Amino acid sequence: MVSEGELGTMVVLTAPLSLERENSDANYRAPNVLQRILSLLNHVRPGSDLTRIQLPPMFNLPKSQLQCYGESVYCNSSDMLNKCAKQETALDRFTSVVAWSISTVRPLMFGVAPYNPVLGETHHVSRGTLNVLLEQVSHHPPVTALHATDEKENMEIIWCHHPLPKFYGTHIETEVQGKRQVKLLDKNETYIMNSPKLVIRFFPVPSVDWMGNVTIQCQETGLEAELSYRGNSFLPRPSVHRSIKGKIFMSSSSKTMYVIDGHWDRTVTVKDVFSEKVTVIYNAEEAISGLKTPIVKDPKGILPGESTLVWAEVSKNILQNCWDKAKKEKNSIEERQRELAREAKLKGECWSPKHFTISHSDETGWDCLPNQKLVPPAPIVVPPVESPIGGGCN
Repeated sequence: MVSEGELGTMVVLTAPLSLERENSDANYRAPNVLQRILSLLNHVRPGSDLTRIQLPPMFNLPKSQLQCYGESVYCNSSDMLNKCAKQETALDRFTSVVAWSISTVRPLMFGVAPYNPVLGETHHVSRGTLNVLLEQVSHHPPVTALHATDEKENMEIIWCHHPLPKFYGTHIETEVQGKRQVKLLDKNETYIMNSPKLVIRFFPVPSVDWMGNVTIQCQETGLEAELSYRGNSFLPRPSVHRSIKGKIFMSSSSKTMYVIDGHWDRTVTVKDVFSEKVTVIYNAEEAISGLKTPIVKDPKGILPGESTLVWAEVSKNILQNCWDKAKKEKNSIEERQRELAREAKLKGECWSPKHFTISHSDETGWDCLPNQKLVPPAPIVVPPVESPIGGGCN
């Protein structure tokens, strides 16, 4: 979707990643993509850091990584996030947070990746009373900060993500360092969790999987969850593909209360170890299908660093299969990034994020704190279900 403003094309918004996206005939998918990827990686050593590789536009989704992170928060067909705050018991709230955490994992298409955000790039979107703001707070290494607040529901989300992609010959493995925090302010509960790894396999079958272990903790209630995301390591097996196994237990006693089982692209259940009752806590068809594209409510409110504006010309040309123009526009953005970095180095200037205060240590890695208590309403919004423009993420 290209939104027009007084000064011409303002932003380019594309459909969120959802269950349907991986099966769609997106016109930006490259032909012979496996051969092209292998040619790009031909001179890369196993174990190499891939964050400095500049991908040609043919390998890009028409959206930034900031948008992908943001979509996992503001695009959801069922109101899973608000459900976390409305549950009566601590165990029910914790289980709802686990289900919401699973909903942030979205299917990705093999062979294409979002743009690497430029330093200071932002993405600001609202869904109802939930306001979400992201900022690229570091370029090398790439670090993204997210702050979301819902004053009506007394809820706050803070993320700090630092992806580390490495090449291992037959696959690329991206460890997403940093933590996610979900705060239920009126309950005085904070839930801290990490992210699974993204694994891109070239052989024997090209695929993209979320794999690895995720821990979710709430110190105030003493509840903890361990989730294991599994995928095919060699031959395809439906029982393993996109599966999740885990448990919810008390940290102090390690006493298991629920056993978690299922598939993140289908359904996930919990089984009460005492009553043996099985309950579906997550249904991907309900949560991440039929997602609608956000719209621009206030074109004049779009800031110069807004992600959908920064990459607008690149995205527009990718969607139109104008690869030479897309490459020219992308090179211009990346060269401007390098030029600003050179100028700052010569002047001895140290860049600081606008919306976050960041810190780093060898022990804890990257962390971020929002500079404002509340995220303001955004010029880009997710339309409500009853909107005449059709559909929404809430």
